[in-house]
Amino acid sequence: MRFLRSGKVKDIYEVDKEHVLFHFSDRVSAFDVKFPNQIPRKGEVLCSFAEFWFKKLPVRNHYVRTEAKDKIVVKKMDMVPIECVVRGYFYGSLIQRWKEGEVRIPEGTDTRMAARLPMPIFDPTTKSETHDIPITRDDALKMNLASPEEYDWLEKTSLEIYRQMYKIADKAGFILADLKMEFGKIGNEIVLGDSIGPDEYRMWPKESYAVGKIQESYDKQLLRDWLAAQGLQKKFEDERKQGKDPVAPSLPSVLCNELSSRYVSSYERITGTRL
Repeated sequence: MRFLRSGKVKDIYEVDKEHVLFHFSDRVSAFDVKFPNQIPRKGEVLCSFAEFWFKKLPVRNHYVRTEAKDKIVVKKMDMVPIECVVRGYFYGSLIQRWKEGEVRIPEGTDTRMAARLPMPIFDPTTKSETHDIPITRDDALKMNLASPEEYDWLEKTSLEIYRQMYKIADKAGFILADLKMEFGKIGNEIVLGDSIGPDEYRMWPKESYAVGKIQESYDKQLLRDWLAAQGLQKKFEDERKQGKDPVAPSLPSVLCNELSSRYVSSYERITGTRL
C-alpha cells in the first residue's frame, strides 16, 4: 500500500486504483488544534462505529470491509467540499452565532442552552483541514461547492440520516444533539463517505439531560468543555486572530482516560455489543 496523507485522526493509504484504507489513530483534536496526547482505544472505537453506522443506515456509502480493529477499506470518492452539519439542539457554537445574528433558527425556539429545536436544521460549513466556516445555501452556490440540485439533496439526505440515527441513539438511552457528515461522488452518484462516530457528533445520556446547563457528553465535547473551562478555547481564537498557529498543551491523563471510557461505553450501548 502507498501512504497518501494524515488527517486530524486518520492515516490514509492507497490500496489500488479504486480503494483506500483508513487507519484510525488514537490522536485527538479540538477547535482545529491537534494535541500531543493519545486517547486509549479511540481509533478502535472510531473504526467500529464507522462499520456499524455504514451497515446500519439505509443510504449508499463507500464502506467495503473491515481489515483490522482500527482499519477499514473504502471506495475512492471525489469528495463534495461541504461539511454537512445537522443540529437538533440549541448548543455549542450555534448559541454564539445566533446571538451575533449569523444564523437563523426556527421561530418559537427555546433559546436556553441545550433546548431541543422545534425541528432539526441543516447548518453546513466549508470543508477544511484548518478551520471550517459556516455557509448558507447561497454561499455554497456562489462558491461553486455544489449545484442547486446537489445542495438540496445533501440537505434532505443529511436531515434524514440524523433522524434515523436519533432513533437508534434514543433506544440506547442517548440524545443525538447534532451530527457532521461528509459525502462524495462515485461516478455521478453522491454517497455517504468518510466516517461517523463520536468525533462527528454530540451524544448525551438521557438520564442526565437537563435544559439550561452544559451536558454530560459521550463524545469529543468532553475535551472541548475542558479546554473552554481552562480558557484555552479563547487563547486559540486570540492566537489565530494574531496570525499565529495555536500551541496545543499536553492534556491531563485523567481527562484522556475518561474520554476513552466514554467512547467505549457509548459504542457498547449503541450497538449492544462488547468492544
